[in-house]
Amino acid sequence: MNGNFISELLQSITERGRDLLAKARGQEDASPANLARLTGDLLTRRGEATGVALAEDVLTRYAQLSGDGRRDFLIELASVYGPDRHALDKAIDAYRAEPSDVNALRLHEAAEPRRQELIRRLNQAPGGTAALVHMREDLFRHERAKPELKALDQDFRHLFSSWFNRGFLVLRRIDWSTPANILEKIIRYEAVHEIQNWDDLRRRTEPSDRRCFAFFHPRLGDEPLIFVEVALTQEIPDAIAPLLASERRVIQGAQANTAVFYSISNCQAGLRGISFGNFLIKQVVEDLRREWPKLSTFVTLSPVPDFARWLDGELDNEASPLPADIRQTLGGLKGGSKTTPSEHMRKPLLMAAALYFTQAKTGNNLPRDSVARFHLGNGAQMERINWHGDLSKKGLAQAHGLMVNYLYELDAIEENHEAFADRGEIIISADVRQLLKRKGTSRNTPEAAAS
Repeated sequence: MNGNFISELLQSITERGRDLLAKARGQEDASPANLARLTGDLLTRRGEATGVALAEDVLTRYAQLSGDGRRDFLIELASVYGPDRHALDKAIDAYRAEPSDVNALRLHEAAEPRRQELIRRLNQAPGGTAALVHMREDLFRHERAKPELKALDQDFRHLFSSWFNRGFLVLRRIDWSTPANILEKIIRYEAVHEIQNWDDLRRRTEPSDRRCFAFFHPRLGDEPLIFVEVALTQEIPDAIAPLLASERRVIQGAQANTAVFYSISNCQAGLRGISFGNFLIKQVVEDLRREWPKLSTFVTLSPVPDFARWLDGELDNEASPLPADIRQTLGGLKGGSKTTPSEHMRKPLLMAAALYFTQAKTGNNLPRDSVARFHLGNGAQMERINWHGDLSKKGLAQAHGLMVNYLYELDAIEENHEAFADRGEIIISADVRQLLKRKGTSRNTPEAAAS
C-alpha cells in the first residue's frame, strides 16, 4: 500500500462521512444558531472521517455568514465553550483532597476551555489552518466592542503560538525567479515602503546587492507569514530614498560590509501577536554571513510610526518633558503637518525624538514606539536618529521625516536583550545619548543606557 492509495482511501472515507452527515441533517441554513449546534456535534463526535467532514462543513458555513453573523457565532463560542464547570469543580476538590501529580494533571485538563479542542478539530479540515487565521481576523474586528471575545482570542493565540513556532517555519529567498503568485503577494503585503509596480519589485529583489526573505508555513502553502527586504551597502544609510532609487549604483555583494534591514512586513493579520520577526532576522543574518563572510555590520533603517502623534500631544502640554522653547520651535508641526521640517528645527526635533524613545511608555513600562519595542527586545541598540530620513507623505505624516538605525551588534545581542527584558534598559549609542544632554533633559532619562 503506497501513500497515494492511503490518501485516496482517506479521502473516500471523508467523502462518505460527508454524505452521512448530509443525510442526518438534511438541508439546514447557515445561521449562527445552527453553527453553534454543529460545533457541539464536532466536540462529541469520535469518528475521524465524519469529524473531518463536519469540521469542513462548519468552516464552509461560517464563511457564508454575514459580518454580524460571524460576530454572533464567535460570541457563542466564547460564552458557551469555556471549561466544563462541573468537571473543573470536581478536579479542584480532588486536588485539594490529594495534591498529587495525577490530580494536578486532571485539574489542568479540566481547566482548559473546550474552545481549544474545538479549534484543534476545526484545524483538521482541508484548509482549516488558513480558515482559522481568517476567523481570528474577524474576531479582531469585534473584540473592542465585545470584551467577552478576549478569552476566545487567548485560545487562538495559545494554539497559534504552538502551531507557528520556529520549528514549523520555512525560510525562502524571494527573487525574480519566485513564482508570480508569491511576488504579487509581496507587493500587496508590503506595509512599510509601498512597492509601486513590478519594476519596483524587481529593483528590490534581482540586483546582486538586494535580498528578500520570507517565512512560510506548510499548512498555508504559498501565503507568506512575514518578509524582510535587505540592502547590501558599504555604509550605514541615513535615508530611505537612495536605497529605493530607480537610478543607483549597484555593487557586488562581496563589496558590501553592511546589511540593512529596511522593511519588515507581517502578512497575516490573523497572526497578530505571534512573533516571527526575531527568528526571521536571526536566520537571515546567518544566511547572509554564510554567503558573504565579510559582512560585519547588521543594521536597520526603520520608521517611527507614532512619533508625530506623540509630539502633537506634547506641544501644548505644560508638564511635557520637552522644554518650553523646544515646544515653541516645533509648534508649526502641530496638527499633523506633512511639510518638510526646516533646518532650524533639526536639533529640537532630534532631541524631541530622543526623549520620545526613552520617555514615552506604554502602561507596562515598555517603549511606546512599536518598532523600538521590537528591535530593542531582540537585542538591538538604538544607533542613530536620522534627520530627513523619509520625506515621503507617509514618512512626514508619521514621523516628520525621521528614521532610526537599530544596530544588531552580534556579540552584544544577548546582553542587550537581557538588559531590556529584565531591567527595562533602552540601549542607546553615544550619538543618541548626546541628543539628551541639553541642559534640563538628561535627568529625565534614567533608564537609557550608553553603548
